[in-house]
Amino acid sequence: MFHGSLTALVTPMHEDGSIDEAAYTRLIDWQIEQGTQGIVPVGTTGESPTLSHEEHKRVVELAIAAARGRVPVIAGAGSNSTAEAISLAAHAKRAGADAVLVVTPYYNKPTQEGLFRHYMAIADSVDIPLFIYNIPGRSVIDMSVETMSRLAAHKNIVGVKDATANLARPLHTLRACGPEFIQLSGEDHTALAYLAAGGSGCISVTANVAPKLCAQLHAAWARGDLKEAMAIQMRLLPLHDAMFCESNPGPVKYAASLLGFGANTVRLPLAEVTAESAGRIKAAMLEVGLLA
Repeated sequence: MFHGSLTALVTPMHEDGSIDEAAYTRLIDWQIEQGTQGIVPVGTTGESPTLSHEEHKRVVELAIAAARGRVPVIAGAGSNSTAEAISLAAHAKRAGADAVLVVTPYYNKPTQEGLFRHYMAIADSVDIPLFIYNIPGRSVIDMSVETMSRLAAHKNIVGVKDATANLARPLHTLRACGPEFIQLSGEDHTALAYLAAGGSGCISVTANVAPKLCAQLHAAWARGDLKEAMAIQMRLLPLHDAMFCESNPGPVKYAASLLGFGANTVRLPLAEVTAESAGRIKAAMLEVGLLA
């Protein structure tokens, strides 16, 4: 159910910073038409840190309604407060999400035991498939394979979004957690290599603007056409570079605006990309064939 190209959705906004619900629905319809195999609302790319709780819940509900059961919805439900994460996960469950994505608690810097207890508390409280989101670059802490193995024994903890970009990690995780534990890359540059190391798919930023190519990469891999998968990955490379030329989601929000999905608007403390970065992003989109 959770495999292939899944999109870490941006949250389209109007110029005044309010959520553009119509653009969000259009984006999800387009994603599914282009072959995206799952959508992930209100993660980092969806600007969850600066959405109010009411907005967060509304975006999850919009995503589920727009998906209409055509692809799974993994709703962001992370927080550095365990009680808050439980509340968000419970809402996602009530709204009809297929799973939740829970980031390792940022700023608090919990120990491995603290991480274990955090995830166990959520998984014990809400009966919904849960993906651990391990992203040391943003959260500072790195969940160890040992801790992940302990958590994988819980029936509700089904997998990980791994944004470490460490290609030895999925091998060790596979050995420790077993083949039923779903490993999804959270790093576009290594998506193909991650599949080769035991992954099942990628939760992608780039797929916001290149959903067909990202889906085709995973389809090529699934049918054993490594040459085609590698060709697509190389074609996407300049776009991957451009999507991370500044802090995510600044670049991808600008790219999405060029395709008509919301304004080039992010909420403070993020800022719109510089003119230099905008030129680089547009050039990459032209090179990949996303703009005429």
